Amino acid sequence: MTMATRPILPHQPAAGRPRRSTRASSSWIATGEAKRPGRFRRRRAYASHPSADLAGRVVALSGDIPVLFDAPLASHHKLMGRWVASRETTAERYTRDQARQHIERVFNKAVLDILGSVEFADLRVVVLQGEGDLPPGIAVICDSMGQLDLGWIEESDAPIPWRAAAYRALEQMLGRALPVFGYQDLFDEISMYYWDGATDDETARQWIIEYQGADPDDSEELTLPSTMEARRPEWMIAANAAPSARLPKRLHQKLHELRKTHGALGRLPPERDAWHFDFEVAYDYIPGIDECSRLPPLTIVPVEQFAREVDDVGRHGMEFGFMDIAGFCPLSDPARIDDWLLSLQAGARFLRAAQDLIQLDPTTL
Repeated sequence: MTMATRPILPHQPAAGRPRRSTRASSSWIATGEAKRPGRFRRRRAYASHPSADLAGRVVALSGDIPVLFDAPLASHHKLMGRWVASRETTAERYTRDQARQHIERVFNKAVLDILGSVEFADLRVVVLQGEGDLPPGIAVICDSMGQLDLGWIEESDAPIPWRAAAYRALEQMLGRALPVFGYQDLFDEISMYYWDGATDDETARQWIIEYQGADPDDSEELTLPSTMEARRPEWMIAANAAPSARLPKRLHQKLHELRKTHGALGRLPPERDAWHFDFEVAYDYIPGIDECSRLPPLTIVPVEQFAREVDDVGRHGMEFGFMDIAGFCPLSDPARIDDWLLSLQAGARFLRAAQDLIQLDPTTL
């Protein structure tokens, strides 16, 4: 278990931690082996060793924290320590090293008790020591990469209107807690990448011929907005979604729970929300973040149909890192930690609702 004393590497997973329930397209796999509305526009990279992995499914004691010497506690340990002390029912005396480890154990348990049941995305929590006048900060990081496993929505023989209703709900809401991009995000990026922002076939065709030197006689073979749209499976098209009144009762209940938990998460004040991300605030803690890809690491676009497009927009991220911060919250007061944990819990309830929807067995509906 570690606490950060230097800027973190959000895009690097903790060593040995598997990525969960995701499928990557071809170039993402090859390179790997060698939010949400507003989350699709940011990023950064560092060459130094990541200095933070406070809470996650893999826990190890970092070399960044001296345990053999009586080193003073840093500001983030002091802040967390006052929070831990407020929860203690008995008075005990600790050396600095014992206090440091006790603080981390208590906070780590509190986080894992909340995030432990979220399995369809691999999440961890990082605590940063603020530099200068900055207070400590806590980030939620998503270590999963590639296409989110959509389960029955993508692979079953359930009626298209049911699958489309489930997919539409995830597409509209999942970005509230996960760094994920959807089809419209992909289309917008590809429009700039292939057609200089064009969204209609004629303008796109003209651009490809005039500025990319394509042969006009081969224009029927070109990738155009309409050909990209035509590759969407029926369950991806919102117009195919059945209204709530025509859905099976259990599916209706799962969607209702997703909307309810999403609404509760959306009502949290940003300054006390573990899942809120403000790029400008994070930049103060992680200089150089703007040098990385602005693409989130997760997508709900099926790579089977859009492998080329996902590879093209993901190439920069595989080289310089993706924007995998699910939330960032500065903490200036120990009392804020309880608020932060409550908001973390609200986000976990929402993610569990999404997980339950994806893992639903359609044969039981």
